[in-house]
Amino acid sequence: METVEGVMMGYFDSSMKTAEPRQDWAREFMEDDPQRWERHVQDCLHYKQLFKDETESFKQASNQTDGVHIILQIMGCDLDDETEEVDCFRRFGYNGEDVIEFDMNTETWITSNPQAEPTKQDWNTKKASNRFWKNMLSMICPTWLKLYLTYWGRSMLRKDPPSVSLLQKTPSSAVSCHATGFYPDRALMFWSKDGEEIHEGVKHGEILPNHDGTFQMTVDLNVSSVPEEDWRRYHCVFQFEDKNRIITDLDKAAIRTNNKFPAGVVIGVVVGLLLLLLLLCMAALLLWKKNKNGFRAASTSESS
Repeated sequence: METVEGVMMGYFDSSMKTAEPRQDWAREFMEDDPQRWERHVQDCLHYKQLFKDETESFKQASNQTDGVHIILQIMGCDLDDETEEVDCFRRFGYNGEDVIEFDMNTETWITSNPQAEPTKQDWNTKKASNRFWKNMLSMICPTWLKLYLTYWGRSMLRKDPPSVSLLQKTPSSAVSCHATGFYPDRALMFWSKDGEEIHEGVKHGEILPNHDGTFQMTVDLNVSSVPEEDWRRYHCVFQFEDKNRIITDLDKAAIRTNNKFPAGVVIGVVVGLLLLLLLLCMAALLLWKKNKNGFRAASTSESS
């Protein structure tokens, strides 16, 4: 799993041997330079084998070959965009505890856990491997990070406004303010009364992804105790972190509901059914008259 600014941008599936982008900007990077992305996949395959070897080495050196254990490795680099200084790290956790980490300056492993002491002594003899990881973390990792941040920065500038609508299942149910099609997901939505955010009678839903990479969310307002003459004082407010607000008035005429059809539709359906019934009656009457007047019994004759 790879993260940038704390957000998972990619996931390597070892069983399928594929690296899957998990953010739109990571997917854009993959589409812009598929060859580089493929090299990244091959790197992940190589790292997978190294991790497997190191995990086995840790188990053997620590005499932890029996039972089920959890070994977690975290490595990466932090880049100061002003000074260009790079801070690298690589450490192992064992059953929920940090046990050993790599010192970039001395190219050696250090630990304060007696259980990891045999592992430290073993890994410190592997000079070539330690040099490889120092080069990877101090040189290759920052290069990839700068590239990722370029695409990530572009995505930060993208702002897709939502389509906001009011929904209500029945006249007694809550009114849902539903916003969909917005990007990014760093957005706020709430109900206000007289311009002030309210919390009583309000239920916030989670921000959910749409199939096209945009997002949606819903905030419900319990209107059972709100007099109809006070509805005009309530508003649904959608806002990106750094953008102007989109305000939707609580208006009964604007609410979409599946509780009933519009009166015009009902009248049209009733009139249509009456006309159809009238036509069927006329057709049946004509058919009856035709049969009554035009039907004759067939005559038969015998010849000797």
